Amino acid sequence: MKVLIASDIHGSAYWAGRLMEAIDVEQPDRVVLLGDLLYHGPRNDLPRDYAPKRVIPLLNDLASSGRLVAVRGNCEAEVDQMVLGFPCMADYSVLVDEAGRELFLTHGHVFGAGFHNSVDHLPALPAGSAIVYGHTHVKVNEPVPGAMEVWAFNPGSVSIPKDGSHSYGIYESGRSVAEAFRHVVLEEA
Repeated sequence: MKVLIASDIHGSAYWAGRLMEAIDVEQPDRVVLLGDLLYHGPRNDLPRDYAPKRVIPLLNDLASSGRLVAVRGNCEAEVDQMVLGFPCMADYSVLVDEAGRELFLTHGHVFGAGFHNSVDHLPALPAGSAIVYGHTHVKVNEPVPGAMEVWAFNPGSVSIPKDGSHSYGIYESGRSVAEAFRHVVLEEA
């Protein structure tokens, strides 16, 4: 199973379009969106080509494929659910691959692994599983400190990176947890 993982689009029509191009190239079995889809929030600068109304149809078209899983970020509001044609208001979702590995999908503001000012509130997860989160806009791919049997993966931010590069993540099952996740940098066109 191949999963494309993205977070923190923050209403950027430009970067949402770049993400859709990446999805076409990657051809994942599932696409996971880790929240903060449409709005930039009061702490962030406006991203390039900020146009939430143009992002909505891109995400709704993606949802029509039936392979989308989304969770709520700290910038989501009930009005977002009114315009998006897929569930996006849950604090977390769980994806289990064909080998039984659990991926705990969350934004990072309710549950988190404690990296880069994210919430340090790790749910009880089985050994060999992973917490997959966004929120900090900083890439992570390493064991959780104090819970080394759980892997932490943050794909970084599609549109407002705080570590210098726009990015998404890929998870490919059938590998060790350390080898299953990787980051992909989105270049500006």
